[in-house]
Amino acid sequence: MKPRPAFDKHPAVLISRTETDCALGWGEILDRLQAHGPARRIAIECYPGVLLEPLRWEIVRHLAAEFVLETTEAMLTAPVIEETFAKVLGDDPVFGCMIPIALEEFFDPAKVETARRAAENTRGRVIAIGTGATVLLPHPDLLIYVDIARWEIQRRQRRGEAPSLGLANATASPGQLYKRAFFLDWRAADRRRHEIHEKVDFWIDGNVPEHPAMLSREMMRTSLAAVTQRPFSLVPFFDPGPWGGQWMRRHFDLPEGPANYAWCFNCVPEENSLALKFGSRVFEMPALMLVHEYPEQLLGAAIVRKLGAEFPIRFDFLDTIEGGNLSLQVHPLCSYIRKHFGLSYTQDESYYMLDAAPDATVYLGLRAGIDRETFSAELRSAQAGERGFCVEEYVNVWPARKHDHFLIPAGTIHCSGRNSMVLEISATPYIFTFKLWDWGRLGLDGRPRPIHLEHGLKNIQWDRTTSWVQEHLIDKKTHVAAGEGWWEERTGLHSLEFIETRRHWFTAPVSHHTYGNLNVLNLVDGDAAIVESPTNAFPPFTVHYAETFIVPAAVGPYTIRPAVAGEKPLATIKAYVREGD
Repeated sequence: MKPRPAFDKHPAVLISRTETDCALGWGEILDRLQAHGPARRIAIECYPGVLLEPLRWEIVRHLAAEFVLETTEAMLTAPVIEETFAKVLGDDPVFGCMIPIALEEFFDPAKVETARRAAENTRGRVIAIGTGATVLLPHPDLLIYVDIARWEIQRRQRRGEAPSLGLANATASPGQLYKRAFFLDWRAADRRRHEIHEKVDFWIDGNVPEHPAMLSREMMRTSLAAVTQRPFSLVPFFDPGPWGGQWMRRHFDLPEGPANYAWCFNCVPEENSLALKFGSRVFEMPALMLVHEYPEQLLGAAIVRKLGAEFPIRFDFLDTIEGGNLSLQVHPLCSYIRKHFGLSYTQDESYYMLDAAPDATVYLGLRAGIDRETFSAELRSAQAGERGFCVEEYVNVWPARKHDHFLIPAGTIHCSGRNSMVLEISATPYIFTFKLWDWGRLGLDGRPRPIHLEHGLKNIQWDRTTSWVQEHLIDKKTHVAAGEGWWEERTGLHSLEFIETRRHWFTAPVSHHTYGNLNVLNLVDGDAAIVESPTNAFPPFTVHYAETFIVPAAVGPYTIRPAVAGEKPLATIKAYVREGD
């Protein structure tokens, strides 16, 4: 059997073939900053996690400031920051509350006023640097923004290089750092970036400090607008886990080193980055900026009216081939997540079986006739370490085959069993998963993973038992339409969920249309396909097996055809927000 074309681990959107549209390296960056013209007040605004020392050495030193304002010196003291945000973070090791936070809340007003007065009294050049530089210099002559991908921040947290905003806690556990960043630091920084987006003169890619790239304001604006007019993929990242498998390592040619690869985040703009290409030069940026700055073009007006500038669809991979079971879990109901965590929608999801070994299974729904109180008591006893827990006595175990689709509306107890390669298609309400049982194992750090039993028990829908699950949630495909060389099936999701999924099998071109609605697709069978515009509105886009891609709402009509004519039928799975929801 011939090998499939390679999964693209570094997709980039070609913006132009002119390399000088993107400055590369500190030398070119400094030349362009100096050519911008005389600037007496310079703000270097940084996303939390950006390494400041290279900026001090390469930019601040060469621009010869008379006075440098470090944002950390104007922040509240660490104890005050802890007290100020205690309610947002709470005591849970994983969850906090999603509420609006302004970057100014981290700063001491008296210190800010002192810094601003000192800047005004300085005749020469003043540079403010760090997260919140525009708090200290709100009206700079030159505004530089240094950004970084969320995945790179997480790697720095694991290496002890990225403390929380305003704290000297770089040696805290990665879980603690991530939680604080997720619910606090990133919320404030995202809000500030959106507020100043139109004022930024230059954007610097801070992911690789030794090899930075920079775009002007005009080039950034042109690039993001261009992305909303064509299909594109986000930059995937892969991470090991206690239940992880080996399928992705083999099929995606992933490096040796980690014992397994459990997750692949390949369409989660909250976490993934977007790469822009200029000739051979690449500028990597958080995909979330595209969501925030061009929401209607990307998502569609109806989604923005319903959810705001929130990317509502999540595609990711869960690999348990030669691995273990996921944790037994449940997602919160809408009313619960709104009351306790400040969100308006929840993680309705599904498992699409991209591949499966002969013994693959999915745990889904409660068995008929179980006793609720006994079930809860035995879970509590297992969590206390008093005994094990036999999941199969209480939860249905269903055989899973390639291309099966299991629907999992919030409140349904579930987990993927071992030897499955799952394409998870879901709504995107961040990280709210309530683990009920983790099979008595430890995480990769050698510690038990957090269990949220009480949250979970309050959200389980106890009437979703064997017959209901079989009738409503297991591979509920229905024929929709057919044409020459193609046929279309509806595969879900459940009526309780606001996402619709359609699968197309095809040996000839298939016509699609966004109808002003975001589309997310994955090539779930076949080697490669070509996505094209019937009006040549965008260049042809090639997608390989298992790759996820986004078609913005603004695209309108598009076609998908096999890259090589005459192959066996290919298949795509497409998700979009259901009309009227």
